[in-house]
Amino acid sequence: TPAQAAVLALIEKAAAWQLAHPTGYPGDDWTEAVGDAGFMALAGVSANPAWRDAMVNMGRGNRWRLGPSLYHADDQAVGQTYAELYQQLRDPAMIAPMRAQFDAILDEPRDGTLDFLAPGVLTRWSWCDSLFMGPPTWARLSAVTGDPRYLDFAIERWWRTADYLYDKQEHLFYRDSRYFKQREANGSKVFWGRGNGWVLAGMVRMLQYIPADHPQRERFVRQYRELAERILGLQQNDGLWRASLLDPASYPSKETSGTGLYTYALAWGVNQGVLPAQRYAPAVRHAWRALAASVTEDGKLTHVQPIGADPKHFDPGSTDVFAVGALLLAGSEVYRMKP
Repeated sequence: TPAQAAVLALIEKAAAWQLAHPTGYPGDDWTEAVGDAGFMALAGVSANPAWRDAMVNMGRGNRWRLGPSLYHADDQAVGQTYAELYQQLRDPAMIAPMRAQFDAILDEPRDGTLDFLAPGVLTRWSWCDSLFMGPPTWARLSAVTGDPRYLDFAIERWWRTADYLYDKQEHLFYRDSRYFKQREANGSKVFWGRGNGWVLAGMVRMLQYIPADHPQRERFVRQYRELAERILGLQQNDGLWRASLLDPASYPSKETSGTGLYTYALAWGVNQGVLPAQRYAPAVRHAWRALAASVTEDGKLTHVQPIGADPKHFDPGSTDVFAVGALLLAGSEVYRMKP
């Protein structure tokens, strides 16, 4: 349809801009890994082989290795693309280093407190972003190998983190334990826009690989719907979400990275019948129009809050590859939505 063609043209333009403007981050960095996830999503709706070819070249350049830290969730995120490529191309080299690394983690898991000020806490999934970076990688490896241990580990550790960081009154996730008692200028609790985007999108990327008959699937669906409903009510009049979910007036700038993650996650729910289209599709389309308006004529995505852990003010012209990844993920699902 014409609408589909416009969505595809936009995300292909943004992807081309990103490939033409490499970041300088390491190829196995989480920032690049989120971009890679978007390129894989784009490859799923585009007939252009360039996008998947770029990901194969990325993997070869990394020698199919994860990031340098054995346990750190951020360094595992690139494995999502390795597993998806293996799913399509069946080259065992694509997942061999990751499988060896995850086997080593299963042999010697890092247990302990999720208090973010505790020593060694980054070897555990102790911050909300980690739920996008780590568990979906383990779930994908489980799916492509048929080994349930990886999925079992991902689910058990997911709930350990979610139970710790989820505010049952606000139905939102703290970024990490340092924010439990912090407050915004208006007195509300501090809930970071992109942080909750990482979680909602992470839920989607888990649900994509949790079998329909798995005993834990319904628990994921319940929390996904609960968070989605809360996020829906926090969308601003211009279609975007702000860096601070409960104090948008203190951070009035447009913000596209969190918005991209929400648009992806909500559109997926509509497409899969997990969220009612009548309620959520208008919000998704409103958000998509706002995202599209933030892409320049030459394909640069703007209004991206730089790397951080909480709401911040920033240059409206700023961009980053992880936000482009979120845009491509969102566009791939908006492309699939019924008119």
